[in-house]
Amino acid sequence: MRRLIFALMAFIMPACLTTPAYLALASEPAGTGTLYKNPDCGCCDEYARYLRAHGFRIDVVETPTLDRLKAEHGVPEALGGCHTTLIEGYVVEGHVPVGSIERLLNERPQIAGISLPGMPSGSPGMGGPREGPFEIMSFGKDEPALFALE
Repeated sequence: MRRLIFALMAFIMPACLTTPAYLALASEPAGTGTLYKNPDCGCCDEYARYLRAHGFRIDVVETPTLDRLKAEHGVPEALGGCHTTLIEGYVVEGHVPVGSIERLLNERPQIAGISLPGMPSGSPGMGGPREGPFEIMSFGKDEPALFALE
């Protein structure tokens, strides 16, 4: 019996010692940020729900001065979307799929942010059919450039 108890302890103890670290990792958000939106826009709330469903901790702030916020954060007018999300030092403009955001946060490039311009049908938070890949653009010090196709 004593051998059985020691054998079980040898098996169980390592798992017990690693469980708290595992739980801490599991509870970390994919990213933390704030989504700024026009008070009358409903798709922005859907996009915030989409980000939360993918593990992001997102606050939503309604503002009538969204254009000023975009200008302050260097969003080119041609890359504007219906909302602006600030996530861990980057601007995420519009309905950008989570894969591009995760890449942005993992690679940490020297850019201001990324954008999916406009409100494309089928993009996260938007209804309708998706028509082809989404062109995610980067912007910052240099001219806007293709960041990803999703």
